Amino acid sequence: MHYTLNVNKCITFALLLCLPTFAQVSNLDVKSTLDGTMQPNYFVAAEGDAPRPLLVSLHSWSNGFNTDTGDGMRSWERAAKARNWHLLQPHFRGPNKTPEGCGSELARQDILDAVDAVVSQHKVDPSRIYLAGASGGGHMAMVMAGHAPERWTAVSAWVGISDLAAWYRECKESDHRYWEHLDTAIGGAPGTSDEIDAAYTYRSPIHHLAKAKDVPLDISVGIHDGHSGSVPIHHSLDAFNVIAKARGDAEISAVEIERLSKREGLKENLPLDPAYGRGLHLQQQSGPCRITVFEGGHEGLPETACVFLGTHIKQIENPTE
Repeated sequence: MHYTLNVNKCITFALLLCLPTFAQVSNLDVKSTLDGTMQPNYFVAAEGDAPRPLLVSLHSWSNGFNTDTGDGMRSWERAAKARNWHLLQPHFRGPNKTPEGCGSELARQDILDAVDAVVSQHKVDPSRIYLAGASGGGHMAMVMAGHAPERWTAVSAWVGISDLAAWYRECKESDHRYWEHLDTAIGGAPGTSDEIDAAYTYRSPIHHLAKAKDVPLDISVGIHDGHSGSVPIHHSLDAFNVIAKARGDAEISAVEIERLSKREGLKENLPLDPAYGRGLHLQQQSGPCRITVFEGGHEGLPETACVFLGTHIKQIENPTE
């Protein structure tokens, strides 16, 4: 008996085995309630008929929902699948190099519109709507935590930019060309005009995070970011301090921020934290907010994020029957 091996079919079958197997995968177009344009999103429905948590995963700085196709975004998808959560990855106007992107009013509303669309069309547990992102997604996660704190059960922000004006200067000094994106998105360098400075303030989460002081917000950053990566760790530490100050809690001192930023006096052979699987150089709490400096670089750890997110359930005052 002879068999003919169809190589192309075998390759296709092998690739299909590697793909997540959710009940429904789709591109979800949602009409913006601000400018009426149709905005794309990637949505993966959880299995079953019971209401399930929703994970809103935000793309990185230079990508959109359809171009951030590396393992970074897929790892968020796998983490959601492992828990049978719905997954939503909004486009929010794509890469952060246009006036419509980069924390704009339009980009913010796109995320809220997409969440509203998913909640209206699918069985979502309203007490468990989670938000997360890394790098540019970490920036936008913090933006949204301050912009609409009432919408999120918990938020996880990794290696995010908290102060765009400071980052503009840092990128110029370190030859990271993200300052060019900010030039295009905001209209110029910080200090160019009062209007441009106001735009930097509006799009920078550090100026609004005090409104998120009661949100379970997990801010994480790798100790080597800013050296091997593009976002100095003070952005995460400064963001935490805004919340700590708003709550009247102890802030991370300027001396400690400088020490960590310069990687001075770091302990070696740190014990591995069970949640992070890494050594921790600092972990501090302020109410429901937590800051962690872990052994690592410019990266997000979706499994670790989802462990944090999944421990939080919001009290819903008037649940819909």
